[in-house]
Amino acid sequence: MGPVVEGVVVRGDGRGRLLGYPTANVETGSVADLPHDGVYSGWVRLEDGSVHRSAVSVGRRPTYYEDGALLLEAHLLDFDGDLYDQRVELEVGELVRRQMRFESTDELVAQIGRDVARVRSLDGGSRAFADLAERAEG
Repeated sequence: MGPVVEGVVVRGDGRGRLLGYPTANVETGSVADLPHDGVYSGWVRLEDGSVHRSAVSVGRRPTYYEDGALLLEAHLLDFDGDLYDQRVELEVGELVRRQMRFESTDELVAQIGRDVARVRSLDGGSRAFADLAERAEG
């Protein structure tokens, strides 16, 4: 089980949407509870109580920035909607891979596709997610 963090979805630079993998940029106010840079499986609970499996990125976007700000981003699988300004809970699950720099956008997009496929293949169960699901039902 990984950390569960809360935060507000804020506007980013929109690159994820352009790449075909829109992300919710979650501003937590503190990075103390975040794991090491990498891509993880995860779950996001929205204000309406719905819970969505997600590919989660913790890092500084090294393909585009030499010394970027640390971001927590979640690509909610099979979700299409506007999350801006929404308070969410995000559980960081199993490590999929470490953060890395790619030589081209095409290489990055191909890897994101593999990351999403890996997240879909994982069991995804955890005590924290069960707690989130129970609270969503309650």
